[in-house]
Amino acid sequence: MSLPDLAWQIAYGRLAWAIVVAAMLVALWPAARRLPRGVLAAVLAASALSMALPGEASPAYWLGLGFQYPSGMLVGLCLLGLRARWQGEAAGAQAGAQSVDFMPLSVAAAIAIAGTALYLDAIGWLSQGYYYAGFGPVGAPTVALIGTAGCALALLRGRGSRQNGALLGALLLFTLLRLPSGNLWDAVLDPLLWGWALVTLARAALRRLAGAPALGKAAPIEQFSISKE
Repeated sequence: MSLPDLAWQIAYGRLAWAIVVAAMLVALWPAARRLPRGVLAAVLAASALSMALPGEASPAYWLGLGFQYPSGMLVGLCLLGLRARWQGEAAGAQAGAQSVDFMPLSVAAAIAIAGTALYLDAIGWLSQGYYYAGFGPVGAPTVALIGTAGCALALLRGRGSRQNGALLGALLLFTLLRLPSGNLWDAVLDPLLWGWALVTLARAALRRLAGAPALGKAAPIEQFSISKE
């Protein structure tokens, strides 16, 4: 087992929470209206500065107590949402242009299944040691390297998606620095990302049951909400 350097872990936590919180705040802006870049920059700056505050004055401290560290995958998807808002893609999607895919249903299903298996294992209903396998000295790095190579090859061949880029970043983060926790699962999955996947699948199911038009292939981050337990 190889754990990340504590200094890198703290720095990652503050930066990652700054990105995730900024994306959630930006999601409150109506999707049909273009978000001014000045407002977006101000939100990003305010989020980063607040997370950089020392000790308990930083929201990252309290968020870390409740949720530990955001996964690299969640951070990557939030960056996709912020980038889309910066380029005005979200507003264009509401006006009838091509939709912005952040969480396709296939990705949401994979995350939901993996997360459910991990959490059932963690509370003892499965007791197979799935989570602790992510600390493995051989298996976890090997899986990460294979996944990294697969994502990179897909992107080089022009077959990669936005989500492939986010996954590639998460796997590289784990492979090079063992962030965020030294566990492979924590690099690609966390409670917030799992909740987002469940919300995406639930909304798609409800729309289908109601006979409404399908969501397409994704649920934009603007529609992602977190309920505090």
